[in-house]
Amino acid sequence: MEEKKSYLQKLAAQLQDWDVELDELKLKADQAKSGAKAEIEEQITELRAKKDAAMVKFNQLQEASDEAWDDIKAGAEKSWTELKGAFKSAFSKFNK
Repeated sequence: MEEKKSYLQKLAAQLQDWDVELDELKLKADQAKSGAKAEIEEQITELRAKKDAAMVKFNQLQEASDEAWDDIKAGAEKSWTELKGAFKSAFSKFNK
């Protein structure tokens, strides 16, 4: 049970970090020229959709019984890995 609690705390912290990163991208979009602005805003929309999907998994993990924990955790880890990659890709692209 302690593993579940610490795992959920780690994921919650990561969600907060991603909110900060989305805010940073939004600032970049606001300061960018029209072509780049549209591209950044499109990326923000995609990242928010993926973050929302990860949030659904997070909520499922919070509500999961001990029996369902491992199955739901595996799905959540997949979502988290995809989202981490998307954020990394977006930031490497727009932080040049």
